[in-house]
Amino acid sequence: MSDETLNLEQFNAPALQPPAEDFEEKTANDLAPVFDVPVQISAVIGKTTMSVAELLKLNQGSVLELDRKVGEAIDIYVNNRLVARGEVVVVDERLGVTMTEIIKDGDTNA
Repeated sequence: MSDETLNLEQFNAPALQPPAEDFEEKTANDLAPVFDVPVQISAVIGKTTMSVAELLKLNQGSVLELDRKVGEAIDIYVNNRLVARGEVVVVDERLGVTMTEIIKDGDTNA
């Protein structure tokens, strides 16, 4: 067994550093292969739980109480994964969603 110790310069040897090309600036053209990949986007304004019997009693004009308040941010999911929060907007007489917050990986309580 050797009593050799590594100094900082030896520890940060070039072989341990990632290649310089990994730090090149990426452009939108670099993502071209994924442009045609389909994704499912959902904007959830709220949730509720009910029994099948309650569900069967619903008809046109029924009101469902959701777990959100008026004006509270809605959740935006991509492929069933929470990625953002936003607000409902009206664009040319149609409903839309504007993103107000991007959710970091694993940060669902933001």
